[in-house]
Amino acid sequence: MRKKFILLCMVLVILYALTGCIPGDGTHTSEKPAGFLWGIWHGWIAPVSLIIGIFNKSIRVYEVYNTGWWYDFGFYIAIISGFGGLSLSRKKRKKD
Repeated sequence: MRKKFILLCMVLVILYALTGCIPGDGTHTSEKPAGFLWGIWHGWIAPVSLIIGIFNKSIRVYEVYNTGWWYDFGFYIAIISGFGGLSLSRKKRKKD
């Protein structure tokens, strides 16, 4: 139980540290748009972006300044794999 708690705390700290690259934070401009890999990252942290966006109106779930189709492709791949991956980690109970 203690190991799971420590692991959870470490994951939360790392996730918090990596949210410095959240959509709408001013990192990307029309001269330097977000690309495919940024789309993947923004898709993975979309739930965190949504929660932060409630309190900060400049933070968005989706980066406005992006490269277009490639950003969209990366974003949707991350959304599908990230949320679908949660069901893979669940353990099935044995029925007696």
